Amino acid sequence: MNYRIKLIVITLSIILLGCNQKDTQKDNSIKKSKLVVGIIVDQMRYDYLTRFDSKYGEGGFKRLIKDGFSLENAHFNYIPTYTAVGHTSVYTGTTPNNHGIIGNNWYDKFEKKSIYCVDDKRYKTIGNDGDGGKKSPYRMLTTTVTDQLRLAQNMQGKTIGIGIKDRSAILPAGHTANAAYWFDGGSKGQWITSSFYMNELPKWVTDFNTSGKADEYLKQPWETLYDINTYTESIIDDNNFEKTFKGEERPVFPHDIPNLRSKNNNYSIIKAIPAGNSLTTDFAKAAIIGEELGQGKHTDFLAVSYSSTDYVGHQFGVDSKEIQDTYLRFDKELESLLIFLDEKVGKNNYTLFLTADHAAVQVPNYLKSVKIPANYLSGKKLLDYVNEITKKYFKSDDFIENISNFQIFLNKENIEKKKLTVNQVAQVISDNVINFNGIYKSITANTLQNAQFNNGILNHLQNGYNQKFSGDVLLIPNPSTIIYPKKGSTHGSGYSYDTHVPILFYGNGISNGSSKEYYEVIDIAPTISNLLKIEFPNGATGKIIHDVLK
Repeated sequence: MNYRIKLIVITLSIILLGCNQKDTQKDNSIKKSKLVVGIIVDQMRYDYLTRFDSKYGEGGFKRLIKDGFSLENAHFNYIPTYTAVGHTSVYTGTTPNNHGIIGNNWYDKFEKKSIYCVDDKRYKTIGNDGDGGKKSPYRMLTTTVTDQLRLAQNMQGKTIGIGIKDRSAILPAGHTANAAYWFDGGSKGQWITSSFYMNELPKWVTDFNTSGKADEYLKQPWETLYDINTYTESIIDDNNFEKTFKGEERPVFPHDIPNLRSKNNNYSIIKAIPAGNSLTTDFAKAAIIGEELGQGKHTDFLAVSYSSTDYVGHQFGVDSKEIQDTYLRFDKELESLLIFLDEKVGKNNYTLFLTADHAAVQVPNYLKSVKIPANYLSGKKLLDYVNEITKKYFKSDDFIENISNFQIFLNKENIEKKKLTVNQVAQVISDNVINFNGIYKSITANTLQNAQFNNGILNHLQNGYNQKFSGDVLLIPNPSTIIYPKKGSTHGSGYSYDTHVPILFYGNGISNGSSKEYYEVIDIAPTISNLLKIEFPNGATGKIIHDVLK
């Protein structure tokens, strides 16, 4: 009997060993990607995938969903949901409390002024004589997946960042990038870079800048791609919830771009129309050819950000005909890029992911018109209210140094002169500012440092709080409540409408399927790192999404 049991055990062991060997062989059979393409769509809500689904073609979003892996319940897990923070978090695999990018702009309590995330006067513009290139990623304190790929290959392989916005090109490309390029509008109309990366533009970039592509796009009016009457997924075109271009009487199609150009900062108008996405695709293709990406023995990385979607969303709002047309057109851009990658790199030679840097709230005035609670806050009234608190309790109105991004920065010197502590003053402000109409929660930095919030919106706030850089009192407004003009829309909160974004994986090494499980956007970098068999970014707190990988 014992002999039979031993025989069964041995037999099962052999079978299991064989299975494990097959699994190992299967894993090892996944070849290395020649190129990784990371796409961030600026201000893309998840529901743009589902809402416009019937109007999309088969070769763009639908191809990625059908042949790739879609995460349907993916969210940002911090506040604030801004562009620079989103791009950084995707590529570092962590949140602002670690990577240090706490906004697009924020108040620097050491320099006593507002700063911009990628400004760096130590460098000069490469590409023209303007100041648009005085930039670098030095404020980003951790590495990115793009950095780790370069390090893993002994600085071989190329990393290129591309985006209409400087921050959207610079931060994803990391500290070790070969180049990052962004579009300088106004009177320039050129793709430029910083001397942080190089001393002169490559020939392919100068050739692109002299090709006249931007001018060609600006010769055409912005009309809807399809009959506007078929755009039944968006509200009426002529409404009171949208901003106009300068020179327009109403925010309606068609938008006469050739005649509006001079009144809207010349080349900068291309950022605010779908043609900005087309120009980005053209430049990305030129980069693939010019840099021979995906053609060498090392893995290259192309980080592309599409920003016109954000400009259109801010101006016209989530429910506009303009945003619908922008995404229908972007779907075609995506199809074009995928076909190009198939031809130039090879269908099974590249891995791609697509996500967003944040989503967006519907225009509060529109929500109010359909009886949904929503509102606007006045930054000036909020400042006055906080000053009244300090006058009432401390007989002083010079304790507030700055209020921005729903954070209150205290003047520590003036507080100490009154023989008070910052914690005392911050707590009193926090206890009383909650009574300001439109503020939902208030909390002190001291509380965030000494308590742990494991879920909910205070968890998001804590993930976005950086002890060194953030304010002394942090505020959360009511849902759908913003500090913004009363036409157009914005983002920045920790509510679902700002945090819920698509994450699509596609290509070499990626499984086919979808998941309704909750995932965080910071999980992208660890997942791609694992696929590439490289070390995670050095501040990463996200996790590998196992279902995505073959």
